[in-house]
Amino acid sequence: MDIEEKVRLVVQPPTEEVVTEKELRELFETAERPTHYIGLEISGLLHLGSLVLTGYKLRDLNRAGVKTQVFLADWHSVINEKLGGDWDRIKEASSYYKEAFETFAPGTEFVLGSDLYHDNDQYWRDIISFSKHVSLNRATRTLAIMGRSMKDALDVASYIYPSMQGVDIHHLKADIAHAGMDQRKVHMLAREVYPKMGWKPPIALHHHLLLGLERPEKTGMDEDESVDMAISGKMSKSKPWTCIFVHDDEATIRNKLVKAWCPEGMAQFNPILEIVKYLVFHEYWDFSIDRPAKYGGPVTFSSYVDLERAYIKREIHPADLKASTATYVDKIVDGVRKRFEGRKTKLEELMGERAA
Repeated sequence: MDIEEKVRLVVQPPTEEVVTEKELRELFETAERPTHYIGLEISGLLHLGSLVLTGYKLRDLNRAGVKTQVFLADWHSVINEKLGGDWDRIKEASSYYKEAFETFAPGTEFVLGSDLYHDNDQYWRDIISFSKHVSLNRATRTLAIMGRSMKDALDVASYIYPSMQGVDIHHLKADIAHAGMDQRKVHMLAREVYPKMGWKPPIALHHHLLLGLERPEKTGMDEDESVDMAISGKMSKSKPWTCIFVHDDEATIRNKLVKAWCPEGMAQFNPILEIVKYLVFHEYWDFSIDRPAKYGGPVTFSSYVDLERAYIKREIHPADLKASTATYVDKIVDGVRKRFEGRKTKLEELMGERAA
Protein backbone atom coordinates (compact mmCIF):
# COMPACT_ATOMS: atom_id res chain seq x y z
CA MET A 1 0.00 0.00 0.00
CA ASP A 2 1.43 3.37 -0.98
CA ILE A 3 1.72 6.34 1.36
CA GLU A 4 -1.13 8.29 -0.22
CA GLU A 5 -3.53 5.42 0.37
CA LYS A 6 -2.39 5.12 3.98
CA VAL A 7 -2.95 8.84 4.51
CA ARG A 8 -6.38 8.59 2.87
CA LEU A 9 -7.43 5.83 5.24
CA VAL A 10 -6.38 7.86 8.27
CA VAL A 11 -7.98 11.15 7.23
CA GLN A 12 -11.27 9.79 5.85
CA PRO A 13 -14.44 10.08 7.97
CA PRO A 14 -15.05 9.69 10.83
CA THR A 15 -11.78 11.65 11.13
CA GLU A 16 -12.41 15.39 11.48
CA GLU A 17 -8.88 16.64 11.99
CA VAL A 18 -5.23 15.56 11.84
CA VAL A 19 -2.64 17.85 13.41
CA THR A 20 -0.83 17.82 11.12
CA GLU A 21 -1.41 15.97 7.86
CA LYS A 22 2.11 16.92 6.75
CA GLU A 23 3.56 15.23 9.84
CA LEU A 24 1.38 12.18 9.19
CA ARG A 25 2.74 11.82 5.68
CA GLU A 26 6.31 12.19 6.96
CA LEU A 27 5.61 9.54 9.60
CA PHE A 28 4.54 7.02 6.96
CA GLU A 29 7.64 7.90 4.94
CA THR A 30 10.01 7.18 7.84
CA ALA A 31 8.33 4.56 10.05
CA GLU A 32 7.60 1.03 8.87
CA ARG A 33 4.85 0.58 11.47
CA PRO A 34 3.81 3.75 13.33
CA THR A 35 2.29 3.39 16.79
CA HIS A 36 -1.09 4.72 17.83
CA TYR A 37 -3.00 5.17 21.07
CA ILE A 38 -6.55 5.96 22.12
CA GLY A 39 -7.52 6.10 25.80
CA LEU A 40 -10.96 4.99 26.95
CA GLU A 41 -12.61 5.53 30.30
CA ILE A 42 -14.48 2.47 31.54
CA SER A 43 -17.92 3.85 32.14
CA GLY A 44 -20.90 1.97 30.76
CA LEU A 45 -22.39 -0.13 28.00
CA LEU A 46 -20.84 0.45 24.59
CA HIS A 47 -22.84 2.15 21.86
CA LEU A 48 -22.60 3.36 18.27
CA GLY A 49 -20.34 6.26 19.22
CA SER A 50 -18.03 4.60 21.71
CA LEU A 51 -17.51 1.26 19.93
CA VAL A 52 -18.68 1.42 16.33
CA LEU A 53 -17.45 4.85 15.24
CA THR A 54 -14.21 4.48 17.21
CA GLY A 55 -13.84 0.93 15.95
CA TYR A 56 -14.18 2.03 12.33
CA LYS A 57 -11.27 4.42 12.76
CA LEU A 58 -9.22 1.66 14.39
CA ARG A 59 -9.96 -0.53 11.37
CA ASP A 60 -8.80 2.27 9.06
CA LEU A 61 -5.56 2.63 11.00
CA ASN A 62 -4.97 -1.12 11.07
CA ARG A 63 -5.41 -1.28 7.29
CA ALA A 64 -2.90 1.55 6.95
CA GLY A 65 -0.31 -0.56 8.80
CA VAL A 66 -0.47 1.35 12.08
CA LYS A 67 0.00 -0.50 15.37
CA THR A 68 -3.19 0.46 17.19
CA GLN A 69 -3.45 0.45 20.99
CA VAL A 70 -6.55 0.88 23.11
CA PHE A 71 -5.58 2.16 26.54
CA LEU A 72 -8.11 0.95 29.11
CA ALA A 73 -7.88 3.89 31.46
CA ASP A 74 -8.92 2.42 34.81
CA TRP A 75 -7.13 5.05 36.94
CA HIS A 76 -8.69 7.84 34.89
CA SER A 77 -12.08 6.17 35.35
CA VAL A 78 -11.65 6.26 39.12
CA ILE A 79 -10.62 9.92 39.05
CA ASN A 80 -13.72 10.74 37.01
CA GLU A 81 -15.91 8.63 39.34
CA LYS A 82 -17.02 6.21 36.65
CA LEU A 83 -18.91 3.17 37.99
CA GLY A 84 -18.87 4.86 41.37
CA GLY A 85 -15.07 4.86 41.40
CA ASP A 86 -15.23 1.13 42.30
CA TRP A 87 -11.90 -0.47 41.33
CA ASP A 88 -13.31 -4.01 41.17
CA ARG A 89 -16.23 -3.04 38.92
CA ILE A 90 -13.96 -0.99 36.67
CA LYS A 91 -11.52 -3.90 36.34
CA GLU A 92 -14.33 -6.31 35.39
CA ALA A 93 -15.81 -3.80 32.96
CA SER A 94 -12.36 -3.34 31.37
CA SER A 95 -12.48 -6.99 30.31
CA TYR A 96 -15.83 -6.34 28.63
CA TYR A 97 -14.40 -3.36 26.72
CA LYS A 98 -11.41 -5.42 25.62
CA GLU A 99 -13.60 -8.26 24.35
CA ALA A 100 -15.91 -5.88 22.49
CA PHE A 101 -13.09 -4.03 20.73
CA GLU A 102 -11.30 -7.30 19.92
CA THR A 103 -14.51 -8.44 18.24
CA PHE A 104 -15.18 -5.22 16.35
CA ALA A 105 -11.63 -4.10 15.51
CA PRO A 106 -9.45 -7.24 15.40
CA GLY A 107 -5.71 -6.63 15.37
CA THR A 108 -5.81 -3.90 17.99
CA GLU A 109 -3.67 -4.28 21.12
CA PHE A 110 -4.76 -3.39 24.65
CA VAL A 111 -2.99 -1.86 27.64
CA LEU A 112 -4.56 -1.56 31.10
CA GLY A 113 -3.67 1.61 32.97
CA SER A 114 -2.82 -0.29 36.14
CA ASP A 115 -0.30 -2.38 34.20
CA LEU A 116 1.39 0.65 32.68
CA TYR A 117 1.69 2.45 36.01
CA HIS A 118 2.68 -0.52 38.21
CA ASP A 119 6.23 -0.26 39.52
CA ASN A 120 6.90 2.51 36.99
CA ASP A 121 8.80 5.18 38.88
CA GLN A 122 9.72 7.02 35.68
CA TYR A 123 6.06 7.50 34.77
CA TRP A 124 5.37 9.36 38.00
CA ARG A 125 8.56 11.41 37.64
CA ASP A 126 7.34 12.40 34.19
CA ILE A 127 3.93 13.37 35.61
CA ILE A 128 5.65 15.88 37.89
CA SER A 129 7.87 17.20 35.10
CA PHE A 130 4.95 17.54 32.68
CA SER A 131 2.79 19.24 35.31
CA LYS A 132 5.50 21.83 35.98
CA HIS A 133 4.81 23.13 32.46
CA VAL A 134 1.03 23.38 32.94
CA SER A 135 -0.70 26.24 34.71
CA LEU A 136 -3.79 25.62 36.83
CA ASN A 137 -5.84 27.69 34.39
CA ARG A 138 -4.60 25.66 31.40
CA ALA A 139 -5.38 22.38 33.15
CA THR A 140 -8.89 23.61 33.93
CA ARG A 141 -9.52 24.46 30.27
CA THR A 142 -8.74 20.88 29.23
CA LEU A 143 -11.18 19.28 31.67
CA ALA A 144 -14.08 19.13 29.21
CA ILE A 145 -12.44 15.79 28.29
CA MET A 146 -13.83 14.47 31.57
CA GLY A 147 -17.41 15.36 30.76
CA ARG A 148 -17.39 18.30 33.18
CA SER A 149 -17.94 21.99 32.65
CA MET A 150 -15.52 24.57 33.99
CA LYS A 151 -18.20 25.80 36.38
CA ASP A 152 -18.35 22.53 38.27
CA ALA A 153 -16.43 21.99 41.48
CA LEU A 154 -13.32 19.89 40.80
CA ASP A 155 -11.31 17.88 43.30
CA VAL A 156 -7.52 17.92 43.25
CA ALA A 157 -7.35 14.51 41.56
CA SER A 158 -9.18 15.96 38.56
CA TYR A 159 -6.34 18.38 37.90
CA ILE A 160 -3.88 15.49 37.62
CA TYR A 161 -5.94 13.96 34.82
CA PRO A 162 -4.63 16.09 31.88
CA SER A 163 -1.00 15.47 32.88
CA MET A 164 -1.64 11.73 33.14
CA GLN A 165 -3.17 11.63 29.68
CA GLY A 166 -0.31 13.66 28.27
CA VAL A 167 2.30 11.35 29.76
CA ASP A 168 0.35 8.21 28.79
CA ILE A 169 0.98 9.04 25.13
CA HIS A 170 4.76 9.11 25.68
CA HIS A 171 4.94 5.95 27.77
CA LEU A 172 2.90 4.05 25.20
CA LYS A 173 5.42 5.23 22.58
CA ALA A 174 2.58 6.54 20.44
CA ASP A 175 3.36 8.46 17.26
CA ILE A 176 -0.36 9.18 16.85
CA ALA A 177 -2.59 10.30 19.73
CA HIS A 178 -6.21 9.58 18.83
CA ALA A 179 -9.46 10.66 20.47
CA GLY A 180 -12.77 12.36 19.80
CA MET A 181 -12.92 16.09 19.13
CA ASP A 182 -13.82 16.63 22.79
CA GLN A 183 -10.23 15.77 23.76
CA ARG A 184 -8.54 18.10 21.32
CA LYS A 185 -7.38 20.52 24.01
CA VAL A 186 -5.37 17.95 25.93
CA HIS A 187 -3.65 16.80 22.74
CA MET A 188 -2.74 20.39 21.91
CA LEU A 189 -1.38 20.67 25.45
CA ALA A 190 0.79 17.61 24.89
CA ARG A 191 2.09 18.98 21.59
CA GLU A 192 3.02 22.20 23.39
CA VAL A 193 4.69 20.60 26.43
CA TYR A 194 6.56 17.71 24.78
CA PRO A 195 9.32 19.86 23.16
CA LYS A 196 10.00 21.43 26.57
CA MET A 197 10.66 17.93 27.90
CA GLY A 198 12.80 16.89 24.96
CA TRP A 199 10.08 14.60 23.57
CA LYS A 200 8.79 14.46 20.01
CA PRO A 201 5.19 15.78 19.90
CA PRO A 202 2.55 13.26 18.85
CA ILE A 203 0.42 13.66 15.76
CA ALA A 204 -3.11 14.42 16.96
CA LEU A 205 -5.96 12.52 15.30
CA HIS A 206 -9.50 13.57 16.20
CA HIS A 207 -12.65 11.78 15.10
CA HIS A 208 -16.20 13.06 14.91
CA LEU A 209 -18.44 12.88 17.98
CA LEU A 210 -21.58 11.00 17.02
CA LEU A 211 -24.73 12.80 18.12
CA GLY A 212 -27.23 11.28 20.49
CA LEU A 213 -30.82 10.87 19.36
CA GLU A 214 -32.24 13.96 21.07
CA ARG A 215 -32.00 17.57 20.00
CA PRO A 216 -28.57 18.95 21.00
CA GLU A 217 -28.42 22.11 23.08
CA LYS A 218 -25.68 24.53 24.02
CA THR A 219 -24.24 23.96 27.51
CA GLY A 220 -21.12 26.12 27.59
CA MET A 221 -18.65 23.21 27.66
CA ASP A 222 -16.56 24.89 24.95
CA GLU A 223 -16.07 28.46 23.79
CA ASP A 224 -16.72 27.46 20.15
CA GLU A 225 -20.49 27.12 19.70
CA SER A 226 -20.32 24.30 17.14
CA VAL A 227 -17.82 22.36 19.26
CA ASP A 228 -19.98 22.98 22.33
CA MET A 229 -23.03 21.54 20.54
CA ALA A 230 -21.05 18.52 19.39
CA ILE A 231 -19.68 17.76 22.87
CA SER A 232 -22.92 18.37 24.76
CA GLY A 233 -25.02 16.51 22.21
CA LYS A 234 -22.80 13.47 21.71
CA MET A 235 -24.24 10.00 22.21
CA SER A 236 -23.84 9.16 25.88
CA LYS A 237 -24.62 6.08 27.98
CA SER A 238 -25.59 8.46 30.79
CA LYS A 239 -28.69 9.22 28.69
CA PRO A 240 -29.65 5.73 27.48
CA TRP A 241 -32.75 6.92 25.65
CA THR A 242 -30.43 8.81 23.27
CA CYS A 243 -28.17 5.81 22.63
CA ILE A 244 -28.16 2.87 20.31
CA PHE A 245 -26.26 0.30 22.36
CA VAL A 246 -24.43 -2.47 20.52
CA HIS A 247 -26.54 -4.94 22.52
CA ASP A 248 -29.89 -3.54 21.37
CA ASP A 249 -32.06 -5.90 19.32
CA GLU A 250 -33.68 -4.83 16.06
CA ALA A 251 -37.01 -3.91 17.67
CA THR A 252 -35.28 -1.69 20.23
CA ILE A 253 -33.18 -0.02 17.55
CA ARG A 254 -36.27 0.76 15.47
CA ASN A 255 -38.20 2.05 18.47
CA LYS A 256 -35.38 4.39 19.50
CA LEU A 257 -34.95 5.73 15.97
CA VAL A 258 -38.69 6.29 15.55
CA LYS A 259 -38.57 8.56 18.62
CA ALA A 260 -35.33 10.29 17.59
CA TRP A 261 -35.10 13.97 16.76
CA CYS A 262 -34.97 14.28 12.97
CA PRO A 263 -36.24 17.66 11.74
CA GLU A 264 -37.68 17.54 8.24
CA GLY A 265 -35.49 19.29 5.68
CA MET A 266 -32.68 20.01 8.18
CA ALA A 267 -29.27 18.35 7.96
CA GLN A 268 -27.20 20.20 10.56
CA PHE A 269 -27.07 18.39 13.91
CA ASN A 270 -29.48 15.76 12.57
CA PRO A 271 -28.58 12.53 14.44
CA ILE A 272 -30.13 10.16 11.88
CA LEU A 273 -28.24 11.69 8.98
CA GLU A 274 -25.10 11.54 11.11
CA ILE A 275 -25.48 7.79 11.56
CA VAL A 276 -25.82 7.36 7.81
CA LYS A 277 -22.89 9.66 7.03
CA TYR A 278 -20.35 8.35 9.54
CA LEU A 279 -21.38 4.72 9.98
CA VAL A 280 -23.42 3.45 7.04
CA PHE A 281 -21.35 5.04 4.28
CA HIS A 282 -18.15 3.94 6.01
CA GLU A 283 -19.13 0.31 5.40
CA TYR A 284 -21.53 0.39 2.44
CA TRP A 285 -21.19 1.80 -1.06
CA ASP A 286 -24.80 2.98 -1.12
CA PHE A 287 -27.83 3.62 1.04
CA SER A 288 -31.25 2.35 -0.01
CA ILE A 289 -34.62 3.58 1.19
CA ASP A 290 -37.51 1.18 0.67
CA ARG A 291 -40.80 3.07 0.59
CA PRO A 292 -44.25 2.56 -0.96
CA ALA A 293 -44.81 3.63 -4.56
CA LYS A 294 -47.27 6.33 -3.47
CA TYR A 295 -44.41 8.04 -1.61
CA GLY A 296 -41.96 7.77 -4.48
CA GLY A 297 -40.97 4.11 -4.33
CA PRO A 298 -37.54 2.66 -3.49
CA VAL A 299 -34.54 4.95 -3.97
CA THR A 300 -30.80 4.37 -3.62
CA PHE A 301 -28.07 6.95 -2.94
CA SER A 302 -24.46 6.27 -3.90
CA SER A 303 -23.10 9.11 -1.75
CA TYR A 304 -24.01 10.87 1.47
CA VAL A 305 -23.90 14.24 -0.32
CA ASP A 306 -26.71 13.13 -2.64
CA LEU A 307 -28.78 11.86 0.29
CA GLU A 308 -28.35 15.07 2.26
CA ARG A 309 -29.27 17.19 -0.74
CA ALA A 310 -32.46 15.19 -1.28
CA TYR A 311 -33.34 15.38 2.40
CA ILE A 312 -32.90 19.16 2.53
CA LYS A 313 -35.16 19.45 -0.53
CA ARG A 314 -37.71 17.34 1.42
CA GLU A 315 -37.66 14.58 -1.16
CA ILE A 316 -37.03 12.12 1.68
CA HIS A 317 -39.39 11.96 4.67
CA PRO A 318 -37.90 11.51 8.18
CA ALA A 319 -39.98 8.37 8.77
CA ASP A 320 -38.54 6.67 5.68
CA LEU A 321 -35.02 7.79 6.57
CA LYS A 322 -35.38 6.40 10.11
CA ALA A 323 -36.78 3.05 8.97
CA SER A 324 -33.97 2.46 6.48
CA THR A 325 -31.30 3.63 8.91
CA ALA A 326 -32.56 1.10 11.46
CA THR A 327 -32.06 -1.72 8.95
CA TYR A 328 -28.42 -0.78 8.38
CA VAL A 329 -27.67 -0.19 12.06
CA ASP A 330 -29.07 -3.60 12.92
CA LYS A 331 -26.65 -5.18 10.43
CA ILE A 332 -23.71 -3.13 11.74
CA VAL A 333 -24.10 -4.20 15.37
CA ASP A 334 -25.19 -7.78 14.68
CA GLY A 335 -21.75 -9.37 15.03
CA VAL A 336 -20.79 -7.82 18.35
CA ARG A 337 -24.34 -8.19 19.66
CA LYS A 338 -24.18 -11.92 19.04
CA ARG A 339 -20.82 -12.10 20.83
CA PHE A 340 -22.49 -10.93 24.04
CA GLU A 341 -25.79 -12.72 23.53
CA GLY A 342 -27.28 -13.70 26.87
CA ARG A 343 -24.98 -11.40 28.85
CA LYS A 344 -26.72 -8.03 28.45
CA THR A 345 -28.55 -8.18 31.78
CA LYS A 346 -25.36 -9.11 33.64
CA LEU A 347 -23.51 -6.25 31.97
CA GLU A 348 -26.28 -3.81 32.86
CA GLU A 349 -26.01 -4.91 36.47
CA LEU A 350 -22.24 -4.46 36.39
CA MET A 351 -22.63 -0.95 34.98
CA GLY A 352 -25.40 -0.12 37.43
CA GLU A 353 -27.84 0.80 34.69
CA ARG A 354 -30.72 -0.51 32.66
CA ALA A 355 -30.24 0.31 29.01
CA ALA A 356 -33.93 0.38 28.14
